Amino acid sequence: MTTNLKLAVIGLGYVGLPLAHAFSSKYSVVGFDISQWRVDELNSGTDRTLELSEEQVKESLENGMKFSNNLNDISDCNIYIVTVPTPIDNHKRPDLTPLIKASESIGKVLKKEDIVIYESTVYPGATEEDCVPVLEKVSGLKFNQDFYCGYSPERINPGDKEHTVTKILKVTSGSTPEIGRKVDVLYASVITAGTHLAPSIKVAEAAKVIENSQRDINIAFVNELSIIFNKLGIDTESVLEAAGTKWNFLPFRPGLVGGHCIGVDPYYLTHKAQEIGYNPEIILAGRRLNDGMGSYVGHQVIKLMIKKGITIAQSKILVLGITFKENCPDIRNSRVIDVIKELNEYGVQLEVYDPWADKDEVQKEYNVSLIDDINLSDYDALILAVAHDEFKDLNLRPNSQQVLFDIKSIVDKQYVDGCL
Repeated sequence: MTTNLKLAVIGLGYVGLPLAHAFSSKYSVVGFDISQWRVDELNSGTDRTLELSEEQVKESLENGMKFSNNLNDISDCNIYIVTVPTPIDNHKRPDLTPLIKASESIGKVLKKEDIVIYESTVYPGATEEDCVPVLEKVSGLKFNQDFYCGYSPERINPGDKEHTVTKILKVTSGSTPEIGRKVDVLYASVITAGTHLAPSIKVAEAAKVIENSQRDINIAFVNELSIIFNKLGIDTESVLEAAGTKWNFLPFRPGLVGGHCIGVDPYYLTHKAQEIGYNPEIILAGRRLNDGMGSYVGHQVIKLMIKKGITIAQSKILVLGITFKENCPDIRNSRVIDVIKELNEYGVQLEVYDPWADKDEVQKEYNVSLIDDINLSDYDALILAVAHDEFKDLNLRPNSQQVLFDIKSIVDKQYVDGCL
C-alpha cells in the first residue's frame, strides 16, 4: 500500500471515531460528519460517546486529523470509509437512507482510482446493488474501471475498553482481487489483531449480518427457557449454571435484546431473504420472541405487585437504567423502553434513573424524563434493567411491601421477587 494515502472517515459515531483515531497514527485522516455540533465537540477535544478519552481525541488532533462537515475538506482524499448507521424503520424494514446520502456526498468528490470502503451493516449485495449505482450516478464515473469499492464490516463493541477497534480481527474485501488485497493491507497496517480477506464483498456482508443474527437466536432460546422455567418455578440462572458445566454448552443469558446490532441486523438478512422469495422462519421467530421480552417483564412486575397486595393504579415504580447495555451511554434501540411502555398502560407513576444516559437524548428519543437522584424507599417496585456498576453498589434490599425485579440477575437472589 502506498504511503501517500489520505483517508476520509464518513460518520463519527461509535464506529467511525475510534477507526479514524486508529488510522490517524499512520495516515492523513479527515473525520467527516454532517452534524456541526459533533464536529465542534471533537474539535474541542471531547467525545460524548466515551469511545475515545480526551487524551485520545487530543492525540488524533496532534496527529493532524481534521474534523469537518465540509465536503471540500475531503475532496482530495483517495480512500473513503463509510461508517454511518443502518437502522430499521417502524415496520422493521432496513433504512438505507444514511448510507445512500453518504454515497451521494462521496459521489460529489469521487475521483479516478479512489476506493470507497463500507463498514455499515447491510444485507448481502447492498454495497454493489444499492450504493455503487449512487456513486456512479453522482460522480459520472464507472465502477471497477474508474473507482473501486471494498467492504470491511465494523466490529465495535460500545463501552468495551478491552476489545477496542485495533484488537478485534477485521474481515476485509474488495470489488476486485487486487482491490481486496489493497483494502486488506490498509486495515492490517493498524489492526493488531489481524485481518481476514474474504473472497468477495457479498461474502463479507453476509458474514457480518449472521454474526449478530446467530447471537440473537441463541438469546431468544434462553429467553424462552426463562419463560418456561418461570412457569415451573425454577430459577433460570441456576439451570444455566448447571448446564454450563458441560464443555460445549454456550454461555448465553436471557435479557432485553437492544442496541444497534443484535436487535437490528437480523432484519437486514430477513429482508433480503424475503426479497428473493424465502421466508426465514427461525430468524424471525427469534426476533419476535426477543422483541416481546420488554412487555413480558412489565407484565411480570405487575403480577408480583398484585400478589403483594399493592394497588397498581398510581403505584410508584422505579426503572434503573435505560441505556442498551451496562457502563455505556449508548441509548440506541434500547428495549428498556418496551418495559416502560407496558407499565404505563397500567396507570402507574413511573420514574427512570440512569447516571450514564444523556437526559436530552433520552427525552428526544423516547420522550422519557430522567430523574437526577433516587430514594429507593419511595417506590412500590424496583426494576433493575441495566447492570451499571453504580447499581451494583446500591443497597437493593426491598422491604416486604416492595417488589424487586432483576432483569440482569446481579442482585442476591434472597432479595429478588422476579428475574429472567
